[in-house]
Amino acid sequence: MNIKGLCAGVLILLFWQPLFVTAEIADRAAYLSDFAARAAIKWPDNRTMTIVCHGHSVPAGYFNGNLVKTFDSYPHLAHVELSRRFSYAVINVIVTAIGGENSERGAARFARDVLALSPDVVTIDYALNDRRIGLERAEKAWRSMIEAALAANIKVILLTPTGHLKADFNNPNEPLNQHAGQIRKLAGEYGVGLADSWLEFEKAAKTQGGLTAYMSQTNHPNRKGHELVAAQLVQWFPSIMEK
Repeated sequence: MNIKGLCAGVLILLFWQPLFVTAEIADRAAYLSDFAARAAIKWPDNRTMTIVCHGHSVPAGYFNGNLVKTFDSYPHLAHVELSRRFSYAVINVIVTAIGGENSERGAARFARDVLALSPDVVTIDYALNDRRIGLERAEKAWRSMIEAALAANIKVILLTPTGHLKADFNNPNEPLNQHAGQIRKLAGEYGVGLADSWLEFEKAAKTQGGLTAYMSQTNHPNRKGHELVAAQLVQWFPSIMEK
């Protein structure tokens, strides 16, 4: 190879190298350490800590037959546990989820309904309904919300889909498997938190012989299913000595 060709090859390698850099999901022990430190401060030096749960019918608390059970849904269950963990903190968990919505519609109102609340942490949960719009459109919408939150210095936790009685966990072409994979990839790329609900429901299905015990209907978990999600969420909030 002549010098000109060698230089061109080096330049191509330099420009393309970032494409091969693998990012990682945030460190669970450290990602929300600032939140935990602030939440552990006693009055009068404390402040209200705000978590916003954005998404579709599942975080909105819909169960079977469109019955809403707010206090059996994972935002409330996580709120209860965090209030125990940080007993001197005023913690607000605000649900901005809308039943039937997909991530495109959620992204369109993200600034108005989420960023305007100046949350410390935002969770995003749209994968069940994103099957209707496909991976490409969903990815664009999720990126929009993640980037907007990070630009506002807000911590982000992405959620893979909750269980579905008709889904095939073992089929790589299963849309929910594909959306779960895409969400994991986004969490790694942006270095944000990941509550892998889909993995927890998959484990439950394999150990319990199915998901019936965790579902209120085909696509909505019952309280036991919501407890799986809440447990994943609260793991991101480290317990530290209260001040």
